[in-house]
Formats: sequence, C-alpha cells, structure tokens
Amino acid sequence: MVERQRFVSALGDMLEKHHDRFVELLISEQGKARSGAEWEIGGAIHWCREIAKQALVDEVVQDNGTNRIVSRHTPIGVVGAITPWNFPVLLAIWKIAPALVAGNTMVLKPSPFTPLCTLLLGELANEILPPGVLNVLAGGSDLGQWITEHPGIGKIAFTGSTATGKRVMQSASINLKRLTLELGGNDPAIVMPDVDAKSIAKDLFWAAFSNSAQFCVACKRLYVHEAIYDEVGQELVAYARTVKMGNGMEPGIELGPLQNSMQYEKVKDLLRDSQVSGHRFLIGGEASTSKGYFIPVSIIDNPPEDARCVTEEAFGPVLPMLKFSDVEDVIRRANSTEYGLAASVWSNDLEAAARIASRLQVGTVWINHAHHFSPHVAFGGHKASGMGIENSLHGLAEYTNIQTILQKRAG
Repeated sequence: MVERQRFVSALGDMLEKHHDRFVELLISEQGKARSGAEWEIGGAIHWCREIAKQALVDEVVQDNGTNRIVSRHTPIGVVGAITPWNFPVLLAIWKIAPALVAGNTMVLKPSPFTPLCTLLLGELANEILPPGVLNVLAGGSDLGQWITEHPGIGKIAFTGSTATGKRVMQSASINLKRLTLELGGNDPAIVMPDVDAKSIAKDLFWAAFSNSAQFCVACKRLYVHEAIYDEVGQELVAYARTVKMGNGMEPGIELGPLQNSMQYEKVKDLLRDSQVSGHRFLIGGEASTSKGYFIPVSIIDNPPEDARCVTEEAFGPVLPMLKFSDVEDVIRRANSTEYGLAASVWSNDLEAAARIASRLQVGTVWINHAHHFSPHVAFGGHKASGMGIENSLHGLAEYTNIQTILQKRAG
C-alpha cells in the first residue's frame, strides 16, 4: 500500500513538473481558457497527492475468545476507464489515482475528441510506474465496447452521457463487471427572495457557464423567486457582458468555444428550437459568426417547463431562467427530471436552504456556492445521473472487492 501511494503521489509531482506543457496542450486540444486549463491541471496535481494519503483498513467485526471476523478490501484486478472530453486530465486522475492506490492496474481510453493530453499523461506516467500498470489506448467507440466487454477487465469507470452510460452498462453486464458511472445532469439552482441579486450574480454566472457550460454539474435550470426575478436577470446580463469569449491562448479570455462540431450543432439546434418556439432571450440566442465553435452566453427568459431548453441537458452556454413563487412548487419542478447529479440553493436563511437541499433528489447540493469538489468528499449521481461514488474513501472502495474472513478458534 505504501509503495502504491508513493507512485500516485509521484504522478502529482510529474504533472507539476510539466504543468505548463499540459496547460498549453489542454488549451489547444480542448478549447479552454487559460484559467480553466490551469484550474484543471492544478486540480489533477492536488488529487494525486491527496488520494495518495488515503487507505482502506481492515474492519474487525468481531474478536472474542471463540471467533474473529475481519472484512478487508481486495483489488479487483484490471480496471477499464473511459473518460470524457470536457475535463480530460482531471477526470482521468479521478480514476487513475484511486484505482492504483487500491492495487489495480488500468486500461484508460480517452475521448476521441481529446486524446492528446491523456496520451502525454500515459507517456510520462510510464517513466514512473512499473510496466503495465497504466495503459492508455486511444480510439473510437469500437475500442470502448471492446474494453467494456473484455473478460480480462473486472471493472469499468466511465464518465460521459447517460445514453452512452446505458450502453456501457449493457455491454459490461456480459461479464458482470463492477461499475462506476458518472453520467449526465440537468442541474437546478434555486434562488430564494432574501438574497442580494447583485452580490450573487457573478457566482450564479459561473455556476452555469464555467468551461462554456461543458460541465456535468453546471447549473442548467435557474429557478429564481418572482420577487427578485427581474433584478437577477438584469445583474446576470450585466455581468455576462463583461466576460470575454474567444481563443483561450489570448490574454483576458474567460470562455472558449465548444469543443467539437457535434456538440456545437446540438446546442445550435436547441437555440433554433427556442427561437421557433418564440422564447425571449435576455442575452444571446444566436451562434457566433466568427470562426470556431463559439456559442455566446444565452439566457432564456422564463420558458415553459416542457420546453426542450429546460428538459434537455444543453452542455453548452444556454441557460433557461425560470420564475417561481412557491417553495413546494419549485422543489417539485426541480425534481421533475430523470437526472439527479447536483443542485444548488441560494439563500441567506441557511436553515431554510438546508431544508430545501435535503429534499432535492440529487447526489450533491451546494448552498450559496457551486462546483466545490474535494478528493475527500463523495461525489455521485442519483437516478439516471449514474451509479457508484468517486472521491473520498467511498470512492476508493469502489475499486475493491470486500472479502470477509470468519475464523473459529480451536476449542
């Protein structure tokens, strides 16, 4: 265990040594602004070092004069990891670090849209790790299916869309593989009438639009109490006008393009649907005419609850802002989705906010902030947003089998 922890910590040192190289490649490949790329690589370094401190200890269930019962964690063997294109380095480390600490080896497949950072990670990691411990294979969906069906792989750790997650689960069932699935979300934010619209506008904006909203836990439905609805809308628009979108290599850029043409066309189609449906935009609403997959920040003014922009996960900078007047009603609306990944509640009444949070059918709820993650805090989805846990000792345990040994002492 100590040796494995040392190897994982060394991966963090390697990432730190090559920090600038990874940042530059990540900006070029994924399209992030520099601040976002630095946040991702910095997070990957931190995760390696903190997960390396974690350990699963044997649990002595009973130990008396007659019986000794111990439950222990054993490695699964080979883990297949499949990672997405929105955070290709950090989400790879979320899988690599606990899998290796738990005693497994890994076959890692990056998204075909962002293979380069992961291939570099694998190349440099193999200067540190023993041969065969971490294997990076780049390819398309056929390779992913090969990994999920392969009888020599005992677990699949997948981050991606719910639709793809269902296919992963189906193909992994052939061999009854262990699964961790972190899937899509349609994450609500609930803004109560006692907050100051101006003071929370910046935080609300980034809760929705960080990484150009290519973020599984981005706020995708913004429910605002009618008493402050107009003011919140005005403050969001005012702040949005200060945020620069463009090439992430350029100084001052805070939002980049969508990463690929498939996602770009999907988001454009959602915008067209809202336009055809007669929805009003507080800002945005049209794809940029500049070169690249740029979608300007678009906020839709109180569309119907059954509109596509409300029911579908855009995974791009399109945000429906929805009005409510009754707490019971907004909780019902927030929960009326197949997804259950994350949510946020914004209120100066912390007890009331906590009561609302406890009734939301999601794996994570932030109160008065968003997107706070930790290697020591469990993260996972409810309903169609996935199964299993990442991070914390719960996440580390996902990469093990539990074995119980029951020993009867000779009489």
